[in-house]
Amino acid sequence: MSTLLRKDVPASCKWDPSHIYATQEDWEKDFEWIKEQTGKLAAMAGTFAQGREQVLAALNLYAEAGEHISRLYTYASTNLNSDNGDAFYQGLGARAMSLYSQFAAAAAFISPELLTLDSETLNAYIADPAFGDYDAMLKDLERMRPHTLSTEMETVLASAQEALGSAGNIYDMFTSVDMKLGKVKNEEGKMVDLSHALYGSLLESPNRNVRKAAYERMMKAYGAYGSTFAASYAGNVKADVFNARTRGYQSARQAALYPDDIPESVYDNLLSAIHDALPILHAYCALRQKAFDIPTVHMYDLYAPMQKGFDGKVSYDEAYELLLEGIAPLGQDYVDIVRAAKDQNWIDVYETPNKTTGAYSNGAAYGVHPYVLLNFRPELDGMLTLAHEMGHAMHSYFSNHNQPFAKSDYTIFVAEVASTCNEILCIHTLRKKYAGNKAAQMALIGRMLEGFRTTVFRQAMFAEFEMKAHAMEEAGQPLTCESLSAMYYDLNKTYYGGGCRVDKVVENEWMRIPHFYNAFYVYKYATGFCAAVALANKILNEGEEAVAAYRKFLTLGGSMSPIESLKVAGIDMSSPEPVISALDTFAELLAEFSELMD
Repeated sequence: MSTLLRKDVPASCKWDPSHIYATQEDWEKDFEWIKEQTGKLAAMAGTFAQGREQVLAALNLYAEAGEHISRLYTYASTNLNSDNGDAFYQGLGARAMSLYSQFAAAAAFISPELLTLDSETLNAYIADPAFGDYDAMLKDLERMRPHTLSTEMETVLASAQEALGSAGNIYDMFTSVDMKLGKVKNEEGKMVDLSHALYGSLLESPNRNVRKAAYERMMKAYGAYGSTFAASYAGNVKADVFNARTRGYQSARQAALYPDDIPESVYDNLLSAIHDALPILHAYCALRQKAFDIPTVHMYDLYAPMQKGFDGKVSYDEAYELLLEGIAPLGQDYVDIVRAAKDQNWIDVYETPNKTTGAYSNGAAYGVHPYVLLNFRPELDGMLTLAHEMGHAMHSYFSNHNQPFAKSDYTIFVAEVASTCNEILCIHTLRKKYAGNKAAQMALIGRMLEGFRTTVFRQAMFAEFEMKAHAMEEAGQPLTCESLSAMYYDLNKTYYGGGCRVDKVVENEWMRIPHFYNAFYVYKYATGFCAAVALANKILNEGEEAVAAYRKFLTLGGSMSPIESLKVAGIDMSSPEPVISALDTFAELLAEFSELMD
């Protein structure tokens, strides 16, 4: 499918930012109003000692202006993302971001000033119905009190964060701009410049020589700068440890999990369950030997699809109807809202010149509706990406419609649950549609199996690497290229060694994982995927009661901790059971795939 010009895309397949502001003049009026409120908010600094009414007035002003900013910025970003080369909307986006920065600076006094109040006063506000929109925020503040420093120290620490975060910025600039990956042969046998985007497609090539060449070229490219990457990552870990110790946490991991109220046992339960299930992962990897008819499975053989003969071609309209069929168990009103998203121009569908790549859902425009960006391709991945992003959109829709602005935003810990659940429900529908089609069944099961391998097992391995690296720093052990590479290689041996040949060059792979510069983040991919599998199974097997619980979860936003909100849906991530249950599903799917191969 060739790239369309923007003018040739049907109006029904373009999102409509005028739902936020009917005219540019309306945007400008709101911009000036927010600017005025920002000044008023800044003037309230230092006034909380005056009592309840002053605190409540400041919080109300903060929430009201924040709601308007959410719409102001979404209008600018949706227009710009349609054509990032548009100079007018480049300017509009810059103005929106600048105003947001001014607003954030004006509001920076709120949290530290609230914490100058004693616990008795803050708890009284939490219990006060007039503060109902802010009770979750105030509870979090009170919970964070033991790890919050004096105003002077907080100011010093805040001013140091740019320097402490410089390792991540250096990494991004080096890998995105300065670093050259070298050349590699593509599937046509031509020497081409290797890029991160091309690397992914080459690893999925049916030509094993292409996969091997791309894999080895990438690993060696990073390995050539091993000492540089080790110094960069060590600096990032040192910053994490410094921040944690300064705030009185027992470890950097505790410091990362505590703000979301996630017990460290969740992390430990995940890794324990994963280690117990490694024999199943080994069996999955070993299955590739039979699928590809090769003597030994290597690391570069892990990404190529094992099934052949199913292309899953589907138009956008067909994909949408399949989505509606897939989500039917969630209720007719849910289906009607998703249908309205298509009919009412929430979605920007096709790739056009200068449009933002990839896909995302933006649910930030509180009081309007989510906006979804796609670059739709008429294939299985395109259909499942649609399902995924509409899962995000519906989570935002129900949160925004059931929570005040101050409690509408949900945490990253639960962010991938609704999107992945949607995907699983749609795969279930597709499997029914293609019943008796062996190639289709293998393609769909294969998609789920790879989801488990890359999102659960692989992210858990990354999480274990982060944990070990930070523990080394906390114990005073040096983080060198040799120590980090040896540790990463040993982890790969543990995770994959029972099913394939762990090529020594994989020891360099940790250097190309940008998520490591946002410590203790990747485990959320694994827990979110497992929670989604458990929820989809409940929805499909238990019916109305499970659906009602899931629908309630979607409405909670940030009104309670992510662990407690998932309990509302019937999933207790504080126990290992949802992870174990999801891994049981992985074993069942693997057995089914193996039987189809035979």
